[in-house]
Amino acid sequence: MKIPILDLKPATAELRAELDAAYRRVMDSGWFLLGPELEAFEREYAANVGTTHCIGVANGLEALQLVLMARGIGPGDEVIVPAHGYIATWLAVTHVGAKPVPCECDEATYNLDAGRAAGLITPRTRALLPIHLYGQTADMTALNALAAKHGLFVLEDGAQSHGALCQGRASGALGHAAGISFYPSKNLGALADAGAVTTSDPVLADKIRHLRNYGSKVRYQNEYPGMNSRLDEMQAAFLRVKLPHLAAWNRRRRDLAARYLQGLAGVGDLVLPHVPAWAEPVWHLFVVRTGHRAALQKHLEAHGIGTQVHYPVPPHLSGAYRASGWKRGDFPLAEKLADEVLSLPIGPHHTGAQVDEVCARIREFYRK
Repeated sequence: MKIPILDLKPATAELRAELDAAYRRVMDSGWFLLGPELEAFEREYAANVGTTHCIGVANGLEALQLVLMARGIGPGDEVIVPAHGYIATWLAVTHVGAKPVPCECDEATYNLDAGRAAGLITPRTRALLPIHLYGQTADMTALNALAAKHGLFVLEDGAQSHGALCQGRASGALGHAAGISFYPSKNLGALADAGAVTTSDPVLADKIRHLRNYGSKVRYQNEYPGMNSRLDEMQAAFLRVKLPHLAAWNRRRRDLAARYLQGLAGVGDLVLPHVPAWAEPVWHLFVVRTGHRAALQKHLEAHGIGTQVHYPVPPHLSGAYRASGWKRGDFPLAEKLADEVLSLPIGPHHTGAQVDEVCARIREFYRK
């Protein structure tokens, strides 16, 4: 049985007729940027999340960057970020000239830990930037309380958590604003790069609408030194097709995650995902930990099972941050996770039988 870690073709096949109709609609309209498809998607996604504003942009990295720009965060400022996660979150801070301040994560959930973050706040701290990693939200109740105490802005990185809930509230509506990625592999994925900002702050939303379009809302009247970061009509139309299916696709992911949790309970040295009582994840990834990662990965590959490591190089050890002076040992938990995490196949078009096969092969590995 061949079981890929990721296969985007089944989703396209499921929605082929609707996607073809969306393509034709945009092509026939002759309108390709900042048009009715984008406006409709922005309304629909804001309603889905529970915010009053959604601003479509080119990708998730620039979504985060635009929010920081709109808040005036830049040189001399500090933003607390998770030490474990994808480097894009850090790069958004770096690109506005601010300093990313790494914080070790909560060891159970791998998300930004409010207790540890509290010890990193200085007079230069302007914002907290939690990642809702692997499809589970950070503890936003604790993080928002910390931010309120110190007058900090809270920006969610919601790239992996479309539809995830924290105490019944949706990712994207849990802080002051959120940066969203619709990269094709996400739970809600476009057919190319795409992103958005969600917020209920009308002043912030208005400024971001300027900033994404060269700092202009009226042609040739540039109010700010902005960017070219626009979600195009074609991708907005494709996302409109997929959005009504998101909840059902997330339910499929939850069913498969439950199957993994049951099938792998107590197996070897595997550390399985932990879900707090207040969280309802959407399982963008199903990530286990093991001290035998390389051997387990090789065993699964020999049986046609795809896996992936998210993420093998902690940002503080990447070449991009070499000049910052961080070294191995500075963030030992992040480094330990980078050495041990392994993502197993999970997606709305994987089957229960496939998950059972993965579990069986993992149990086989540990028996040997």
